Amino acid sequence: MKNLVVAQSGGPTSAINATLVGVVTYAKKRKEIDKILGAKYGIEGVLEEQFVDLGERVQEEADLERLSLTPSSALGSCRRKITIDDEHTIACIITILRKYHVGYFIYIGGNDSMDTVNKLSAYCKKHKIEDLQIIGAPKTIDNDLVHIDHCPGFGSAAKYIATTFLELERDCAVYKTKAVTIVEVMGRNAGWLTASSALARINGANGPDLIYLCENPFVLNRFISDIKEKLKEKNSVLIAVSEGIQDEEGNYLSAQKQKHQVDGFGHSYLSGVASMLAEEVKRQIGCKVRGIELNIMQRCSGHLMSKTDLIESKTLGEKACECAIQGKNGVMVSLIRRKNSPYHVDYLDVPVEQVANYEKKVPKTWITENGNDVTEEMIEYLLPLIQGECEVEYKNGIPIHMTLF
Repeated sequence: MKNLVVAQSGGPTSAINATLVGVVTYAKKRKEIDKILGAKYGIEGVLEEQFVDLGERVQEEADLERLSLTPSSALGSCRRKITIDDEHTIACIITILRKYHVGYFIYIGGNDSMDTVNKLSAYCKKHKIEDLQIIGAPKTIDNDLVHIDHCPGFGSAAKYIATTFLELERDCAVYKTKAVTIVEVMGRNAGWLTASSALARINGANGPDLIYLCENPFVLNRFISDIKEKLKEKNSVLIAVSEGIQDEEGNYLSAQKQKHQVDGFGHSYLSGVASMLAEEVKRQIGCKVRGIELNIMQRCSGHLMSKTDLIESKTLGEKACECAIQGKNGVMVSLIRRKNSPYHVDYLDVPVEQVANYEKKVPKTWITENGNDVTEEMIEYLLPLIQGECEVEYKNGIPIHMTLF
């Protein structure tokens, strides 16, 4: 029997713990696995030998259910970059895993985490290490991983965005005063989450009047012109804009406010584009204007989880554990959509080297020709992912969450 280590990395989501629960649930049933260990703070926890015995910590079915409905990364996270040339660090990770008799390592995360999985598995292949299976389990609200129809965590974030825009539109529409509200939505290079704001319209409400994704160059004069046209039709204009919009030269608009500030993987910090655009609208149009940055609230809104998202996230965790026991190495578990009505997906695995460092962007055909909205094809893609509500446990009027350490 061997031990299993699971860790979480990158930005948290509402569904990432459901994937963890899937791993633990499957592992508990298998005679090939002895201890189920969780590494605190991602790969950094492995390097620092900070482990939680998940078999002891999560024993009852009620514990698993509560953990599944707990948003954010219960094991903690990190943004630690490992380079392929840093063989010393990789060798240390392998040595530590062997020290704890680990035969299976599952890393739950987004693109950068899949890069880590790819480098660890490539090292094992190069050095003919065959007693350690390394598997990637996907998550990201950005929905930008390739070779997967949609990413765990995205559906719940999309549900939150759609609901928030529905409520914002109601609030903004009560006054006769001419006003513009600009809402900044997460999405560095892929506008999937911003596009989900269009779901606010599906029950007959107005929703956002204008939607700008980061797939198209952002032209300020066209943006101002679009707003002026909308203000001729109505008093209140609600706008969704991706945090990662770029000008025609490819420069992030929001990065101008945080020059030279990057994360552990060298990505520029992006925020503040809504306030920048609000200032420009006030200057050029002169009406009442408000810039709203949803920021991290859209990542872990546990009260608006998508049941579909949690079911799929848990199943992918189970699939990751199954792949590890089958002796697979250097793969990411995935899903493919077979049909929309009735909605059905199949689960599979793909070589992680085909996923790491690639980005899936919104198809240009799903963005309207004038660049300020999305098409019906986008709505059809998004709608199944936000279906179902989760029965969150409440006490004293607020949800109960679970901690692992």
